[in-house]
Amino acid sequence: MKNILTSIAALFICLGLVAQENKRTILYGATAHLGNGELIQSSVVIFEEGKLTAVADASSIRITKEGANYYDLTGKHVYPGLILPNTSLGLTEIDAVRATRDLNEVGSFTPNVRSIIAYNTDSKVVATVKSNGVLLAQICPEGGTLPGRSSIVELQAWNWEDAAYLMDEGQHLYWPSKLTWQWGEGWKADDKYLEKQDELRSFLSAAKAYAANKNNAEKDLKFESLRGIFDGTETLYLHANFATDIEQSILYAKDLGIKKVVLVGGHGAAKVPEILKKYDIPVILNRIHSLPRQADDPVDYPYTLPKKLWDLGITFCLDYDGSMERMGSRNLPFLAGTAAAYGLDKEQALQLITLNAAKILGIDAFVGSLEAGKDATLVISEGDLLDMKESIVMKAFIRGNEVDLSNHQTELWQKYLKKYGLE
Repeated sequence: MKNILTSIAALFICLGLVAQENKRTILYGATAHLGNGELIQSSVVIFEEGKLTAVADASSIRITKEGANYYDLTGKHVYPGLILPNTSLGLTEIDAVRATRDLNEVGSFTPNVRSIIAYNTDSKVVATVKSNGVLLAQICPEGGTLPGRSSIVELQAWNWEDAAYLMDEGQHLYWPSKLTWQWGEGWKADDKYLEKQDELRSFLSAAKAYAANKNNAEKDLKFESLRGIFDGTETLYLHANFATDIEQSILYAKDLGIKKVVLVGGHGAAKVPEILKKYDIPVILNRIHSLPRQADDPVDYPYTLPKKLWDLGITFCLDYDGSMERMGSRNLPFLAGTAAAYGLDKEQALQLITLNAAKILGIDAFVGSLEAGKDATLVISEGDLLDMKESIVMKAFIRGNEVDLSNHQTELWQKYLKKYGLE
């Protein structure tokens, strides 16, 4: 009897939470950064049942507070939820502990790998990233040449099935480069470059021939998983940085007849704009808080690259460099801030981590900007979200549901504030 009463009580609590989440919510008075380059100084943002129903100037709309969750956000800022592409977030927790690393499989060609089933919603790293306004991420496998499929997830969920926003949306290809990085020595010629190129071309040629036949007598799991890049239902993400590698990889992908191609890395993209514009190739630009990759580049080359690509008319967004900086990827908004400091308008820089990212990942019909009809996935900050000196994320919502912004770092902060009587 006791268990039955407990279950009934839990059910009513859940129903109450659902009713609260579906209730009309009004955000009044904040500066709304729409994510599409536009700005509303004093705005009204309204959402209900997970969808934005109104985004307007406060002086041009009449509202009623009755029956709504009402927030007076005068002096605050509201932004679309930030989107982090090309990351191993949730796939690896502690690099030094093998049991927590699940971002790659054995072998150079494993396109049948699905990153989504390895995504860990209980990751402490995910919680720290979410607390800085990053609400969606593209979870990507790594290791080898063709490591597998990526998926897009929401950063608040109970399990990977709940987290999945867009599953198995693309394959990742790490293009073999003539140069390879060697610790302590820098960039050196790769002695196995030609061997890697031949192996890749042979594999993809066989995959194309397999995809051309829809009724293969014997099923090949690896080739089956590559059908999507040949029939246009999935994107091929080409990872390349040097200008020659960018040109070579794009031309090869187009020779294979691959329809949807996105360049990932792209540090040399501004040196070969013609081929990017000819084939309409968008770019996921690796972390710009880095040193130049080539000795003859100016020391501020990565910082100025967003402005150069913008002026060239190339569609691009920003990432935080795959597996290299999972914990640091919470600093994604500050990369956009650096792009603004080096020539871009602030609202243009915001697009690089909101609407542009959504367009490149194919989810811009639902997220990426504050527009009526889109998901109510948004962030409220006390200061400028792109400025590390001002940004304090105070609330966030994913499809109208309020996000838990606590993490192990905020818990330690509160613990020691209390210990020393500073709360």
